[in-house]
Amino acid sequence: MKFTQVAITLSAILAITACKSKRLADIDNIGKSRTTLQSLTPLAPHGMVFVPAGSIVEKDVVKDTLMAQDTAAKTVTVSAFFMDQTEVTNKQYRMFVDWVADSVAITDYLKDEKYFQKTKKAATTTRKGKGKNATTVEVPTFADTTKMIDWSKADGRTPLWQSQDPTIKGALFGKLYTMENGRPTLIRNAVVYRFDRRSVDRNGASRYITDTVAVPPNTKVWSTDFPNSQMEVMDNNYFTNRGYDEHPVVGVTWKQARAYANWRSKMIYATAGERSLVKTYNLQYNLPSEAQWEYAASMDTKPEDMSKLATVNLKDKKTKKNVDMLAVNFKQQEGDYRKDGGTFTMHVKSYAPNSVGLYNMMGNVSEWTLDAFSPSYKQLVHDLNPVLLYDADDSEAEAMRRKVIRGGSWKDNATLLTPSTRNYEIQNVAHSYIGFRCVMPAPDIVLEQTKTRKFANK
Repeated sequence: MKFTQVAITLSAILAITACKSKRLADIDNIGKSRTTLQSLTPLAPHGMVFVPAGSIVEKDVVKDTLMAQDTAAKTVTVSAFFMDQTEVTNKQYRMFVDWVADSVAITDYLKDEKYFQKTKKAATTTRKGKGKNATTVEVPTFADTTKMIDWSKADGRTPLWQSQDPTIKGALFGKLYTMENGRPTLIRNAVVYRFDRRSVDRNGASRYITDTVAVPPNTKVWSTDFPNSQMEVMDNNYFTNRGYDEHPVVGVTWKQARAYANWRSKMIYATAGERSLVKTYNLQYNLPSEAQWEYAASMDTKPEDMSKLATVNLKDKKTKKNVDMLAVNFKQQEGDYRKDGGTFTMHVKSYAPNSVGLYNMMGNVSEWTLDAFSPSYKQLVHDLNPVLLYDADDSEAEAMRRKVIRGGSWKDNATLLTPSTRNYEIQNVAHSYIGFRCVMPAPDIVLEQTKTRKFANK
């Protein structure tokens, strides 16, 4: 696949579908009295589903008996949002890594003018002719002072940083990548993504900062997480082998997940039409708050009803009898990882989605959320769109760097696979069992059943 074709694939994965006349009319109708759930669902960005606003009773279940916890129930409301149908896949995250790697290669190492767009400056004027016949003509001038990459010039069947061109290899080898197990492997600290984001301190004050994040995932998390276990095959293949393309990306920290969401926002904004939902409402991707995550995960199953969550009644093809089959990827009992169909992670669309179309909200991988972790967070957040934001520096105490993860994973037992179970991990630590998915705010709408009689009759 040529790199220019990769950009087209990227648009298909990340962009909102083309704004045809009917969908343009739908955008115009959002917020009006006759807007319904059905009119907004088709406008969800590709790969996402619409989750309508609603309320949930949060019941804390913290798997840390040594830590004080707030177990009081609290009712909260979340406004409408879009959510990824699946966890972010290896293929999607690899596109992000390749894009950053190629950007670094072009700007820091190759420095070849052919890879940059020429930008117009203000036109200058000149006089042509003499006397009465003289005319003033505008002459456009070009300057390379503001350099933008022309991605059509980065043409090849692989990402530019993996090019076999001797000139490119000579400029990048040992600086951007090395060879590992016979494969080109990026040097982690050389492939960095810089982006502006809002940072919140412990007093709740916010300011915009420029963050710098090394984006390649930690591919060795399998052996790190499972010492004295043969995990080299997973270390060497999980992120790079195409056979795992549609499995959830792992080995990604909370900071890397946020960097991906920021990049994804830029990509969809660049490809969306001027009257698309994204540009009309200036929508951005982010990690879900834990309230959003729990609300979306609770659509079908009561937190305490593990039997309904973990099994589905299907007809056995051989016996023709109905049997209960596992419907979540988790550790069934000590030493038993395989009964659900997979030893490690599984395809992100394994099993059936819930009622709003979300796959694997429990099981497969645990997922990063936006919130900082606090045992007593309910006392600190609002009851409308609650989120506990805090950006800790990596030098701060471990307790300050905890971020909430939700949903059990392929290596967890059933007790961790409930919508209300919350746990945490350090923001700059990655594991083989933690991934993520993205959300995007959606315009709040008036559903038919919530209208007053007078309003509904208009």
